[in-house]
Amino acid sequence: MSSRTTYIGAVEIGTSKITVLVGEYTGRELAIIGHGECSSRGVIKGTVVDYKAASESTHSALEQAERDAGERIDGVFLAQTGGHLEGFYNEASVNVKASDNMIEPGDVRTVCDLAKSKELPSGRMVVHNIRRPFRVDGRLVPGNPENLVGQRLEVGYWTVHGQEQRLADNIHVIRGFNLEVRELVLASLASGHMITTPEERQHGVLAIDIGAGTTDYVLYRDGAPHTTGVVPVGGTHLTNDLSIGLRLTEGQAEKLKLRFGRADVRAKDRTQKVWLDGNFAIGDRQFPQMAIEQITSARAWELLEVVRRKLGSAFSPETCASGVVLSGGTAKLAGLADVAARVFGVPAHLGEAPTWVRENMRDPGYHTALGLLYYGVSSQAEKAGPARRGGGFLTGMKRLFAST
Repeated sequence: MSSRTTYIGAVEIGTSKITVLVGEYTGRELAIIGHGECSSRGVIKGTVVDYKAASESTHSALEQAERDAGERIDGVFLAQTGGHLEGFYNEASVNVKASDNMIEPGDVRTVCDLAKSKELPSGRMVVHNIRRPFRVDGRLVPGNPENLVGQRLEVGYWTVHGQEQRLADNIHVIRGFNLEVRELVLASLASGHMITTPEERQHGVLAIDIGAGTTDYVLYRDGAPHTTGVVPVGGTHLTNDLSIGLRLTEGQAEKLKLRFGRADVRAKDRTQKVWLDGNFAIGDRQFPQMAIEQITSARAWELLEVVRRKLGSAFSPETCASGVVLSGGTAKLAGLADVAARVFGVPAHLGEAPTWVRENMRDPGYHTALGLLYYGVSSQAEKAGPARRGGGFLTGMKRLFAST
């Protein structure tokens, strides 16, 4: 990225809302100067199902953000989620070529290319090649191994890939606003980068972002992302359960969830009731508080247990010393951190944005958009390095849109 000032957009096309932030980037510093937001339409579980509706709501949020910033966006980092995303791990090793066993740039390039060379099924495209730390003769190397001495160099990648058409749909929404997508960024990496510290990532931490339609997670080990994933379940599923169980409209169920929903059951008396609106007007009704808590807690427990199962052997309390950090709008559900601690067997807490983030952006629902800007900008410097060569999102995007 050049040293001139650029105006970068972070776009999260969520199930319930579209969020856009504008960052002013000088090459050394990034300042948030604009914000736009709009209710989402045409998106279900992170997937665009109605291109026109999704485009209109996204473009409205982009226009708001540009007006707020007073600048035209030069390019966009676009959050990516959805059940179509999958990941696999592949590793490679090479013998160091130099006679003095000093690792050279060519050794690093070769081992990285080999680790990323596993072919994808037809119709799939790489979104992220996430490099795990290098090893030299079995010894963990947190940074660049160049100029170290050893006989064998090893590295592994967690490769996240998605359906080409679904990725293309998201990109087309942005291109319809005459904007370039600089990079697709996994929503889990964006929010995880924002709510965890380097120390937590080094000691091992699990970041879980629970949105309206999907739940994204990333497990960090040794300072780097180790495993990521998406569960196509989120806050709207709690709302739907309430709607069906209590025979309410979705709007009424959402209201009850926000006011009285819990991830655990605290109500002791089955006869204890709460008012839907509390204004005692015509149509205002009472509902058993215990029933509300039982419905929301059942789904919350189920969701966290699904994440635990999907992580499988990758997760263990011993390698996750910093515990679980929760993010996303649904993470504000009362009692959720306590339930997460019990499901995973480690401490858990609601994540917070860094202190420099202004007050109106500190809600957990903004963590992904904030992280998009900072993760996206920091990744730009790595593009020319060996860890970014040999394909990936930008190469795939050129292939997808060569004819457009």
